[in-house]
Parts: sequence; C-alpha cells; structure tokens
Amino acid sequence: MPDHYVALIIGLLVFLGSLISVEMGISVALIEITLGVIGGNFLKLSPTPWLIFLSGFGGILLTFLAGAEVDLVIFREKAKESLLIGGFSFFAPFLGTIVYCYWIAHWTLNASLIGGIALSTTSLAVVYAVLVETGLTSYEIGKIIMASCFITDLGTAVALSLIFAEFNALTLVFVGVSIVAIFLMLKISPFIFKRYGERVIEPEIKFL
Repeated sequence: MPDHYVALIIGLLVFLGSLISVEMGISVALIEITLGVIGGNFLKLSPTPWLIFLSGFGGILLTFLAGAEVDLVIFREKAKESLLIGGFSFFAPFLGTIVYCYWIAHWTLNASLIGGIALSTTSLAVVYAVLVETGLTSYEIGKIIMASCFITDLGTAVALSLIFAEFNALTLVFVGVSIVAIFLMLKISPFIFKRYGERVIEPEIKFL
C-alpha cells in the first residue's frame, strides 16, 4: 500500500477516534489502540519506516512529558505509597509471568524472562494521556499514579538492563557522556527557557 494511502487511513482513524472518544466519554488513547488493532488486522495496514520513526519519537516525547508531570514534592511526601504501588505493579506480573511461562508453559528461561519484563511494564504514554484528559494530573491521586508508574517502568528498565544488556567499555563511555550531557543541560536549559521561552514559535520545545 502506498505511503500516502497509509497516512490518509491512519489520519482518518485518528480523527474517528477523537469523535468516538468525545461521544462515548472514553479516553482517546484507548480508542486509538482499538482502532489500530482494527487497522492492522482488517485494513491491512502495516508499519512503514517513517511510521516506525514517528511512533518511536512520539513514545519518547510522551514519556518525557509524563516524566515532567511527576511531582517530586508529592513523590517525597507519598514515597511509601508510590513505592508500594509501583513495586507491586512491577514484581507481581514480572515474577508471576516468569513462573507461568517457565514451569507451566515450558518456555525457555530467556523467553520467560522476556515475557515477564514485557508484562511488568506500564503503558506510561496511555496512563499519562488518560490522566491529562480526565484532569487528574492536577490532583494528588493523579500525581501518586504518575509516580507509581515511574517506579514500575524504572523497575522494568533496570531488569531489562541487568538481564540482557552486554556490559563493556562502551557502557562506561555511555554513562560518562550521559552524566556530562545531563549536567550541561541543567546549566543551559534555564538560560534557554528564560531568553527564548514563552513565544508562539516555542523554541524551548524544539530545544528539548
């Protein structure tokens, strides 16, 4: 299927999802996922290189925005609740899936570990979208949910890294460069935001 037809159909499905969301009062993220399943299975839509790039970029952007919504004050005040909810939501599906896949379904150990990791993570982008749509990001419960999701996804990232990452000299280089980059961003960002922020063209967003 030509790329412009893929883009047209996806655009129509996204618009249709917005209409259904408004009429039914259901989060548009959930509607779009459902329409994506329909598009992939019945309309024969398949990922294209540009679509894979956009989805990856959008996932990173949404994760960044979700991380920006984590209220550190609430996180410190409600650390016990956040850690308990986030920890349980990670370990329960992680360990439960591994046990089922390895001892009951008789998968290989690596396959069982991958299954556990896959089912232990949250869809942070969906959670964030739902909380923003419902206005819960302004309330304490919404901030606790965001902090809990952060803990869950942190557990997933750590587990994935420890189990499957291949550590070598480049790992140390990556850590070193990341530390320097984060330090520089902390120094540069306030100037960029103060000097160029709050404009219609939003250069600060482009900088990020």
